[in-house]
Amino acid sequence: MIRRRTVLLTAPAVIAATRAHAAAAVKVGALFPLTGNSAGSGLEAKAAIQVAADIINTGHPELKGLTIGLTPGLPNLGGARIEPIFVDHRGDPSMAQSLALKLITGDKVSALFGAYQSSCAMTATAVSERYSVPFVVSDSVAANITGRGFKFTFRVTPIAANFADSYMRFLLDQKKAGRTIDNIAIVNENTDYGTSVGDAIAAGAQKSGLPVSIRIPYSANGADVSAQVLQLKQKNPSVALFVSYASDAILFMRTMKSLDYLPPMIIGDSAGFSDSSFLPTVGNISKGLVNRSVWSKGPPGSLSAGVNAIYQAKTGNEISDVSGRCIQAFFVLADAVNRAGSADPVKLQAALKATAMPHSAMVIGYRGVRFDDTGQNVESATYLTQLQGKDYVTIWPDDAAVSKVQWPMAGWR
Repeated sequence: MIRRRTVLLTAPAVIAATRAHAAAAVKVGALFPLTGNSAGSGLEAKAAIQVAADIINTGHPELKGLTIGLTPGLPNLGGARIEPIFVDHRGDPSMAQSLALKLITGDKVSALFGAYQSSCAMTATAVSERYSVPFVVSDSVAANITGRGFKFTFRVTPIAANFADSYMRFLLDQKKAGRTIDNIAIVNENTDYGTSVGDAIAAGAQKSGLPVSIRIPYSANGADVSAQVLQLKQKNPSVALFVSYASDAILFMRTMKSLDYLPPMIIGDSAGFSDSSFLPTVGNISKGLVNRSVWSKGPPGSLSAGVNAIYQAKTGNEISDVSGRCIQAFFVLADAVNRAGSADPVKLQAALKATAMPHSAMVIGYRGVRFDDTGQNVESATYLTQLQGKDYVTIWPDDAAVSKVQWPMAGWR
């Protein structure tokens, strides 16, 4: 009798322990620049991930279309929470590498996420590959991130080739509309991000028959871009495409104003032009600037409008390109964890490989999410927006546009 009573008393404790284990939080390491020149974008990414995690952990049944987050927690893991652990790599690739190692070996994360700067994603994904832990790349776009044969890297965002294709199709559309586009200039910062996107734009321009009159690589850490602006002024291109981070994007706009030079149109490759510091600092002298973005709020009642309302209530801001890409990528990761039914990194890798999210589940302008053998999302896409008034509005493609293109840009004039 004593033995039987012991078993009966022990059984509930075993069941409770099993349930507690099943509902243990799934930890995800999130690497972003939370200080330094790109801190604005890094902090915006952090806020976006926190909102996405809160939607998943709290449950929002009104967000019809989501594949995760309609009920509290991860259903296939007993309602477990997903817990992002944030680290600050400051835009330093070496620091990103060491922090990735710490998150894997010390914090025992099931996946890594990030990392904004492509140079930091390059080093951090190498660590995740070595330890067989999935890395979901939310917003780093250098082509070589998914060009190394890695099996544990999955990139949700569009990449340089996608952007270049969009720019060329947009410019050819404008040319058909009667706008003068004789040549373009490419101005890019010279790390992995700027070089990769600049190369893709140059290749796209050649394919489209749009001459590149000048290409100007520069250091994003420089304090003076007068020489670069004077080079642009001498060539006087029809369109200047900038691939820049926040501090240098701001510096270029201020320097162009001080030298009273403005090309007919500037296209910014998101990044610094989407940074939360750009519009408050130089928006008044950048009127009409075109910028790529995956974000469009959509009509009332849409999934994007619903998620935006939650984001705005929690942060005081609307979703932008950076926050939109991070929210979408975090939903992709959480959906894969749930389908895996496990926090085990190898099972999560298999679930990520099998991802097939439809357009109806997208918060942003992707056609869906489906990874090829390199880990790149082949359903990625982007919009082009223009600074009209105090905000960017979608102007291209036509089926997503909420306003017509204003050409030439007004700048400070």
